[in-house]
Amino acid sequence: MTTTTSTIAPYDRVTELKAFDQTKTGVQGLVDAGIRHVPRIFINQPETIQKASTSIELPVIDLGSTDRASVVEKIRVASENIGLFQVVNHGIPLSVMHETLQGVRRFHEQDAEIKKRFYSRDASRTVVYNSNFDLYTLPAANWRDTYFSFMAPSPPKVEELPEVCRDIQIEYSNHMLKLGGLLFRLISEALGLKPNHLGDMECDKALTFVGHCYPACPQPDLTMGATKHTDDGFLTVLLQDDIGGLQILHQNQWVDVPPTPGVLVINIGDLLQASLVLHVILIMEIRLVN
Repeated sequence: MTTTTSTIAPYDRVTELKAFDQTKTGVQGLVDAGIRHVPRIFINQPETIQKASTSIELPVIDLGSTDRASVVEKIRVASENIGLFQVVNHGIPLSVMHETLQGVRRFHEQDAEIKKRFYSRDASRTVVYNSNFDLYTLPAANWRDTYFSFMAPSPPKVEELPEVCRDIQIEYSNHMLKLGGLLFRLISEALGLKPNHLGDMECDKALTFVGHCYPACPQPDLTMGATKHTDDGFLTVLLQDDIGGLQILHQNQWVDVPPTPGVLVINIGDLLQASLVLHVILIMEIRLVN
């Protein structure tokens, strides 16, 4: 019996990463060029691509409910058990949510020469567009382009924002600041603290607007739009389009989180978890001293 082993020929990965980066057109540029095969820099090892076998319905919390105690308790349980939950009656009109998604789409689908003006790996800039902020450190690049902008506490000048989405980005960000303030008050209460506790820690003062684009992939079994990760902020408020694709690791199993019109997904981030752990430690120390 004869066996054969297929291997990927060695190549200069850094050179290919730089060549891709220097195009300043991202993954969308590859798709626009009509590629039929995923470049090697995006190919994952087979064992790292784990498909979801089922879906999960995250807890849905009605922020318009008059039963505040019930809302607080539901947030507490969801945050402890899953770390994610969904909110409805959050105050953001459906028209604003729809236009926000369209604005992000317009940015990524606009003329490449216009997008290139925003292309940068300097994360300190107020407005940045690139593909994979960690392009040079990942084992395999993600099939994703991203546009982001710091909208608070020091928002950019209006003229600095991309013309195709600036108005809706400003409007949506204003809604997010209000929603963030409410969520932090509810989470504070869920922890048995005063409503303004997390706000006084300035957890709700900063806001980053992030618009991801996952272009159609010719070989989706070889790459991923996002590798396994946690969000490093305090809270992530996720607005999905109707295509979906969000997956979470729940009870050691990858599960889909299907999109629901009008619903926002809330993810407890690393910084908030770290802040809460520190808070608990301080309380324990105070009790020990007393």
